[in-house]
Amino acid sequence: MKVLKGNPTPEELAALVTVIAARAAAPQPAPGTDRASNWATYWRNTRTPFHPGPGQWRASAHP
Repeated sequence: MKVLKGNPTPEELAALVTVIAARAAAPQPAPGTDRASNWATYWRNTRTPFHPGPGQWRASAHP
């Protein structure tokens, strides 16, 4: 590690190294744990994209 700007104290460098080491040692979250339910995914995929423009607020109430 190299300090490019400033003059940190040894305590500040030790705190930085501790935070970086703790972050590197933290377990990675399991893939797929924050997946949306099938119901939420269904509605997300069936919605039509929003197209702004004149009169679109009126058209938004009609399917």
